[in-house]
Amino acid sequence: MQKTSVYLTPEEAESLRSAAARTGRSRAELIREGVRLVTDGSGTEQREFRSLGRGHGGGAPSGRWDAEDLYVRKVAAGR
Repeated sequence: MQKTSVYLTPEEAESLRSAAARTGRSRAELIREGVRLVTDGSGTEQREFRSLGRGHGGGAPSGRWDAEDLYVRKVAAGR
């Protein structure tokens, strides 16, 4: 094993101490488990994107937009 140092806030240190006491595991074991969860990818959830409302159109791709055209339409709409 390789030794490393980790700086924790007082709240994090107390939470870690409490979790170790509650589970009967060492603080180092809990930290190693946390590192594995973050680095192996199994602890990450795939983001799911959802629409918050109904959009315009039938769901077909709208194609690329042109920034200049969009600006002109926005400025013209404000007049």
